[in-house]
Amino acid sequence: MEKEKAKSIVKEPDLNYGRYTYADYLSWNIEEMVELIKGKVFKRAAAAPSRIHQRVTGNLLTELNMFLKGKQCQAYVAPFDVRLPVKSKKDNKIYTVVQPDICIVCDLDKLDDRGCIGAPDLVVEVLSPGNKQLELQHKYEVYEESGVKEYWLMDALGQTLLIYTLVRGKYQSSRLLTSGDRAKSSVVLGFELDLEPFFAEIT
Repeated sequence: MEKEKAKSIVKEPDLNYGRYTYADYLSWNIEEMVELIKGKVFKRAAAAPSRIHQRVTGNLLTELNMFLKGKQCQAYVAPFDVRLPVKSKKDNKIYTVVQPDICIVCDLDKLDDRGCIGAPDLVVEVLSPGNKQLELQHKYEVYEESGVKEYWLMDALGQTLLIYTLVRGKYQSSRLLTSGDRAKSSVVLGFELDLEPFFAEIT
């Protein structure tokens, strides 16, 4: 009886351990939002995202949903698990699970009740002071390696946008876009975002 009771107690992950899987991730009973990158646990900031971060994310999601209405691609907002398998789709063989601020999935076979398994077509990360290192270093690499075709990195406070496009397995960066520019997606064909009115609404 004591053994069974002990087994049912789920411990928090050890942040220094680097070989966790999605199966481990599912067993954790923790309140913080965490992501798993190549087997290592990364905790998101303890506090909720800033108001500006949430406003930028919500406004961009609205623009995308309006454009995608009646189309096959679907938009999802965090928290939404994106599993990025390398060789196997089995839970105990997946070492990367991320929660992009927004992702667009056009291959609907990748969707299941637990989220998305495989690379989304487009990923958007909105920077805030608590997440810059995670987005700029670790997630850039796994998005590129897993085949995310387009990656938007938006700076909410600086009101800028970089678009990384996957070309022959490597990301190529746009110039730094800001108010006065129109951001165009090469993956979600026809979608354009006029950054001047978009950023003007973020107050």
